[in-house]
Amino acid sequence: MNRELLVTDDLVGEAVRLFLEHAPRTICLSGGGTPRSVYEALAGAPFDWSVAEVFFGDERCVPPTHADSNFRMVSEALLARVPATVYPMPGATCDAEGYERKLRERFGDVPWPRFDLAFLGLGEEGHTASLFLGQPALEVADRWAVQVPEPGQPPWHPRITLTLPVLSASALGLFLVSGASKREALGRLLAGDREIPAARVTPERLVILATPEAAG
Repeated sequence: MNRELLVTDDLVGEAVRLFLEHAPRTICLSGGGTPRSVYEALAGAPFDWSVAEVFFGDERCVPPTHADSNFRMVSEALLARVPATVYPMPGATCDAEGYERKLRERFGDVPWPRFDLAFLGLGEEGHTASLFLGQPALEVADRWAVQVPEPGQPPWHPRITLTLPVLSASALGLFLVSGASKREALGRLLAGDREIPAARVTPERLVILATPEAAG
């Protein structure tokens, strides 16, 4: 795995540049505050969204209209504005098995689905998607999607998350990291500290976009 760090004052612009350079067709999106501005910029980028398929790395178990829904955020920022094919996680029912069946129908008889690009977030304590340190979901190696009944941090909703092997099967993993509060976690990610979940994601190529505040 190639791990690349790019420190930039223009995280949004660099993320869009990498996206267009990679020209992904199967795209896994993350939730959280940092990627929203990236998604808004991508909605206006010169890209043919009609050939794109969009998936989710995790979801809070709430209805899609709920303020904490990742689908709601991504829809407002991007999906309502582009003609992509969308595979939302069923947050209202928290049906991880149902999402896995949907993925298997799409990707067929393969060990793991392979996304062209997976957007990844980095929590202050080192989590990514809804893979948290000490939670059973982090160690699952025979499922594509699982429930996380108790995430251990706010918002306190149960979650659905893709598993570590699925995220690691991506061609390109793109971490978006901003803010001084992420500095310690970013250092551990760059050091390959496998005690934090984010450092255990090993796609074919890993690019970490970080603001100067996050990089220190």
